[in-house]
Amino acid sequence: MSYLSSKRCQLYYEDSAESDLSAREKPVVLFVNGWAISSRYWKPVVNILSKEYRCITYDQSGTGKTIIKGYHPTFTIQGFSDEAAELIEHLGLHTSRKLHIVGHSMGGMVATELCIRYPKALVSATIIACGIFEETPFTSLGLFFLGGLIDFSMNFRSIFQLEPMKNLFIKRAATKEISKEYHDILIEDFTQSDKEATNAVGKFSIDREVLRSYTRHVLLISSPLLCSVGMEDHTIPPEGTITLYETRLAQSSAPTRLAKFMELGHLPMLEESALFAAELKKHFEFAEQFHKQSPQ
Repeated sequence: MSYLSSKRCQLYYEDSAESDLSAREKPVVLFVNGWAISSRYWKPVVNILSKEYRCITYDQSGTGKTIIKGYHPTFTIQGFSDEAAELIEHLGLHTSRKLHIVGHSMGGMVATELCIRYPKALVSATIIACGIFEETPFTSLGLFFLGGLIDFSMNFRSIFQLEPMKNLFIKRAATKEISKEYHDILIEDFTQSDKEATNAVGKFSIDREVLRSYTRHVLLISSPLLCSVGMEDHTIPPEGTITLYETRLAQSSAPTRLAKFMELGHLPMLEESALFAAELKKHFEFAEQFHKQSPQ
């Protein structure tokens, strides 16, 4: 458990190599969180993967234990990518091809930017529940209403600390039952995240120009990409991730894979931790073999 000082913040991160020095020789997995949530929800998967991988999690500015008081960070994809890039370079993860980057929800956008910045270090990318949608009047209307939902959530988020709203909040995110520990963590993270950061992230995540740029950059990732989606996701429609997979499959020469979890929602890392970790490991091993067979 450490802090990295930068112009943006005091960035809180956890690195499994701090408690296990042998992990410094292992392949590295960097986890990038989604909207209004700290990195704590990765812990069940980290506990599984850390036997074979050096696992790194961090709290993006505006969430968790990262300190932004006294700083003036920009809450944009560029800004969030900058702070993650500083962490990558601080830990020396950019100097050799050992890095797997996993991004969830909005974190998929940040993860994509990091993949573009560090192509020679990247072994694989994984994007979870962060898709693209065809631009139609219907999807535009959907984004409009989602923007209204974000405004409502931020202005009245204290109600999610009370039942039945607390339970409804979790059920929208997770289709399968999750433990009370993580039930409480999700509520605490959302209701205590920085309001300005949370609102900004919610808005740029549905901005048309941001989404177009995201699509272009996903196509440029030169390492194997896994698109992962819970088919019962009620937070972000799963069709978007499938469209992202199909678009990349058709337009990129780099390998593209799809993991569909038929009975899971927006939080597969909590709903079925072992199953989700197994899919990640399978993808990591596939990507490692890909680079061995086609060294660049």
